[in-house]
Amino acid sequence: MPVDREKAVGSSLGVREGGWDVDDVILYHLGIGAGVPATEANELEYTYEKNLKVLPSFVVVAGGRRPSAASTTGFKIPGIEFNLTQLLHGEQDIEIHRPLPTSAETKTEGRVADVFDKGKAALVIMENETRDRDSGELLYTTRMSAFIRGEGGFGGPAGPKPGNEPPEREPDGVVETRTLPQQALLYRLNGDKNPLHADPEFAKMAGFDTPIIHGLCSYGIACKAIVDAVLGGDPTRVARYQARFRGVAFPGETYLTSWWNEGDDIVLSVKSKERDAPIISNAAISVRS
Repeated sequence: MPVDREKAVGSSLGVREGGWDVDDVILYHLGIGAGVPATEANELEYTYEKNLKVLPSFVVVAGGRRPSAASTTGFKIPGIEFNLTQLLHGEQDIEIHRPLPTSAETKTEGRVADVFDKGKAALVIMENETRDRDSGELLYTTRMSAFIRGEGGFGGPAGPKPGNEPPEREPDGVVETRTLPQQALLYRLNGDKNPLHADPEFAKMAGFDTPIIHGLCSYGIACKAIVDAVLGGDPTRVARYQARFRGVAFPGETYLTSWWNEGDDIVLSVKSKERDAPIISNAAISVRS
């Protein structure tokens, strides 16, 4: 069915209530590899309730283990009919409007921010604003870019070209992060139970020799690498974090996160050390002064 861009753009994705507590934050941090070495002071601030801090990338799973009874449209996009197997997570963008608390009760409202025609696919930008349920204070905004294969060619705008390209010079630093063989099994406990990340037979049907790491797990690993190596372990300095998913990663691999200081932004890219293959590109963290 052709994409109805006029109907899709601005349409509601529903309202849902959720929240998180200290254990949810710690589980997320463990899922992206925090806690190595286990007794190091900075790592304990990610994994122990005393002096606990919250990585900004946590918002991509916040509330994921607490299904809401509030009304929601489910994962449907007005004006676009598609099978979930056609959908690929292309990009992720988060804006943090205030330091994240270690526990919260929240209300999230979503909408379709835009739809672009990529020829063989439609690119749908889905935006969610999350507020404190009691005060109404805006906590964070997330934007997910979803490629829906086979739904392009409807005559819509192509959209902007990818930004956040690294400068043509050597990186200012490279952070090496070794993942665990069970990294994907840990991360899936945050709410994403796609068997692609756990079931070898399912992974083979999808074209992979073994289960792969969640893209949003890689997103968090890179965020932690920059917070620790460049921002002195202070997650509150992250105002925005944008990234494009370029390739897959496998549990047990080593991530190489390269970064460049560019004014108020830290441009970064991530690749597998073992395969010399890209994982994340066109990424940048905007630093709060």
